[in-house]
Amino acid sequence: MDDTRTVATPTATPTATPTATPAAGPLAGFTVGVTAARRADDLIALLRRRGATVVHAPALRIVPLADDSELLAATKELIACPPDTVVATTAIGFRGWIEAADGWGIGEELLARLRATELLARGPKVKGAVRAAALVETWSPQSESLAEVLDRMLAAGVAGRRIALQLHGEPLPGFVEALRAGGAEVVVVPVYRWMAPEDLAPMDRLLDAVAAGAGAIDAVSFTSAPAAASLLARARERGMDGAVLAALRGDVLSACVGPVTALPLQAHGVDTVQPERFRLGPLVQLLCQELPGRARVLPVAGHRMEIRGHAVLLDAELRAVPPAGMALLRALARRPGWVVGRADLLRALPGAGRDEHAVETAMARLRGALGVPNLIQTVVKRGYRLALDAGECAPVD
Repeated sequence: MDDTRTVATPTATPTATPTATPAAGPLAGFTVGVTAARRADDLIALLRRRGATVVHAPALRIVPLADDSELLAATKELIACPPDTVVATTAIGFRGWIEAADGWGIGEELLARLRATELLARGPKVKGAVRAAALVETWSPQSESLAEVLDRMLAAGVAGRRIALQLHGEPLPGFVEALRAGGAEVVVVPVYRWMAPEDLAPMDRLLDAVAAGAGAIDAVSFTSAPAAASLLARARERGMDGAVLAALRGDVLSACVGPVTALPLQAHGVDTVQPERFRLGPLVQLLCQELPGRARVLPVAGHRMEIRGHAVLLDAELRAVPPAGMALLRALARRPGWVVGRADLLRALPGAGRDEHAVETAMARLRGALGVPNLIQTVVKRGYRLALDAGECAPVD
């Protein structure tokens, strides 16, 4: 069974609605984990521009190949069976490839193959490296955008073509998937290797937040299969893979840039979503569609209440709510209109112990954060309930 949903992501600009917090957008009130190492700044900027809180936890680091047998094998394969197109993605990576081939005594053979093929260089820096090797690029975008390179290739058609892609560490988000989906044979040229990050603390913090649930993390974005595998491997090392997988199979959304990226998650029974176009922009647009669509919306005391990860959108105004308050609100929202007893609410509070006074304190702060009276009613000697609008399907208790 295919457990990946591919979702169309229409281009949308957040509307300028009045909010209680500045710059609220479609992701305001949600927290998104970013596992990317390369191009993380681009992804984080896109998410924050739409209002998200971001937890950055690089799941990989990029290092030169210590054992260059993979690069040697890829180079010999391309010399023996020439590609139709070569895509050079970074200046340092392209130079390293040529220098390595020279060291093996096959540099001239490689250069001969590159002269006879379509050579695409991602931007001016890469073009400089190409020309320093006495080669001439077929085409290069001024923007240094791989998305522009991909658009050009797909527009020209890649079906049946053999394409060599010089990698530079973390796989290019969605690039290989899109070429293969277009019918191309892709040979990757690995100039660098992926390894676990030297500083594991950010990844551990992300895993702790995922396992904690209750809106600590609403979604985790993945732009490469090695990053997804690395995160799951670290969870296993810490003995928390059960809790992490339960969260990813439940309330925490796994958003992947493409089908190859999703494979390590799917192998563990985690459903994923992915955009139709395997790029960072559509990935963010997908999150803008999916996360608000998963939020609980209730008509309460004449107001529209949308319960997001760590905030409430109340009549289009974003209200930040403390974690304890969100825990109470979620407990009440699970039974809208019902009275929820103090003992049940106490169990919903993280680390509250047995003191029911903690419920009263958290409830007072929740009401203060919401800023609108009568959203939550006190039922004397019984507990609290959301003031569900009359005519809604509230149960009779």
